Amino acid sequence: MQKKKLVLLGGITAGCIWVLLQSETVHTFVGAIQQGKQPSVETQTKLSNVAGGPESNEKTAQPAEDALLGRIREEAKGLYIAPIDAKVDRIWKAVPGYNGLEVDIDKTYEAAKKNGAGDKLPFVMKEVPPKVHLNDLPPEPIYKGNSKKPMVSFMINVAWGEEFLPSILETLRKENVRATFFFDGSWLKKHVDIAKEIQKQGHELSNHAYSHKNMSTLSRSKAYEEIVKTEDLLKKELGVTNVLFAPPSGDFDAETVKIAAELKLKTVMWTLDTVDWKNPGAPAILAKVRKNIEPGSLILMHPTQSSSSALPEMISIIKGKGLHLGTVSETLSPQRISAPAPGAGQVGDERSG
Repeated sequence: MQKKKLVLLGGITAGCIWVLLQSETVHTFVGAIQQGKQPSVETQTKLSNVAGGPESNEKTAQPAEDALLGRIREEAKGLYIAPIDAKVDRIWKAVPGYNGLEVDIDKTYEAAKKNGAGDKLPFVMKEVPPKVHLNDLPPEPIYKGNSKKPMVSFMINVAWGEEFLPSILETLRKENVRATFFFDGSWLKKHVDIAKEIQKQGHELSNHAYSHKNMSTLSRSKAYEEIVKTEDLLKKELGVTNVLFAPPSGDFDAETVKIAAELKLKTVMWTLDTVDWKNPGAPAILAKVRKNIEPGSLILMHPTQSSSSALPEMISIIKGKGLHLGTVSETLSPQRISAPAPGAGQVGDERSG
């Protein structure tokens, strides 16, 4: 019997002897051996836990935790959305990329352990940036955002028409919409106070050259001067670090785009033109927007009576199609939109190039 006790206790480390001697479980175990009886499974399990300490409990729980981690990894595969690289399209020229989505395994694992996994795992998502961004592309004009991003922008070119700006700004304020205003430099120089009010209301301010000349007809030095003079005004009068340039009348050539790129500006055109300078009336503008609006659209307008009248309904149509409204920079950004837009419309597929 003495030999049997020594064999049974021989596997217990010296560091655990004191704990074992204080344990009622050990006394029960030894008592059973002395009487020639087999200790119960419950007693053997308790002894194992006492001998192993907290480490034993962790090892016992580890397989369950590993199974949870495996489940998260497996289900995460079906939630992965690949990022889209920026590219030069045959028709649309420079098209921005769009972030993908994947499960943050570590954060999801921690959330599942804390809150309980249940039938539905508490997935925590994170964005996956594309490998190619707009800045990686050669200088090309931009006509639209990525068609997978459900956002559109109003780009408002301002060289005249300040009498209609108050009503446009009021509509944008009521609808909580931020637009991008491209200022002609000669107009900006005379109306810094209006520009500051536009800035105060949270809109993006950008460059529309200085004197509304056709950029493609200018020498390189004159084209450079047209952009720089307005850029200086934006910086000096408004403290703006600008990143966009909209050529007057949409007139440009490859040299114009290169000059803008040298000044760290992206040349921005439009997807949808309201042609509001011809005063077509609000119904004509609304019909065009209703028919042609799509994810990534850049909507060109000016401070005119037609656009001012059409703006509230334009915003309603856009939101009704499930699209968000943001600045041009926000629309061209690869960042995803996390919250659904007001309305329940379906967004369209990417137009082939």
